Amino acid sequence: MRIFIEAVGIAGPGLNGWREARAVLSGAASHVHADTTIAPILLLPPAERRRAGAVVRLAVGVGLDALAEAGRPAAEMATVFASSGSDGETIHQMLSVLTTDPRAMSPTRFHNSVHNAPSGYWAVATGSREPSTSLCAFDDSFLAGLVDATAQSITEARPVTLIAYDMPYPPPLHQSRPIVGAFAVALVLVANDHARTIGCLDIGAPGNDRSDHPTPTPMSVPALEHLRAGNPAARCLPLLARMARGEAGHVLLNGAAGSTLDIHFSPRGTS
Repeated sequence: MRIFIEAVGIAGPGLNGWREARAVLSGAASHVHADTTIAPILLLPPAERRRAGAVVRLAVGVGLDALAEAGRPAAEMATVFASSGSDGETIHQMLSVLTTDPRAMSPTRFHNSVHNAPSGYWAVATGSREPSTSLCAFDDSFLAGLVDATAQSITEARPVTLIAYDMPYPPPLHQSRPIVGAFAVALVLVANDHARTIGCLDIGAPGNDRSDHPTPTPMSVPALEHLRAGNPAARCLPLLARMARGEAGHVLLNGAAGSTLDIHFSPRGTS
């Protein structure tokens, strides 16, 4: 499948915003670890803004950043949200309540616990009535989201924004499912090339000449490699690094149990 990238949004440790991240990922600037910036969603009404948890703010914020970069109205954009676990903090709070007596469950916590909560807040914030899909595929979540969003954009001949995000769980859940850092990425995907695209992706499975379990493309900076390996949404970092360098070539992105995507990136004008 071939798809074109129109804009990127990113939020991660020391990677807050595509302009900052592009310099780091290209090697033009050193990576300096800093907490991920997770800002309030100013488009939400005050009551909804107070209810929105960190995962919602992370996901919606990075999507809005990408669409601002693309110059596209968010209300007119189809979306695919992909996360391996969504709001672990809310799940932790709900499980904690279930150990108490009485078991008084907060309605706000309950509606924030569902996997498509970010999609719902997105619709409220943007006024969008466009299609939205929420996916969970464990460590394959970014890969599954990219394939789904690409297929939608191609078959429906419309732009689609992929938003992938994951945050650490609090203890004791963290011991069973360790996730490194708070990270989110948004890609505005379009089926056809035009003057504002960054480049194109040719997406497929590894060729027959590769091993059954091909080695994923690593990051050269140890802290970024730790993030890539430890956060499912950050599996995209090698692809973003190639895009930041404007360098044509292949990257292998891995998920769980040996699943891999072979993606060839071509900067605009070279495909």
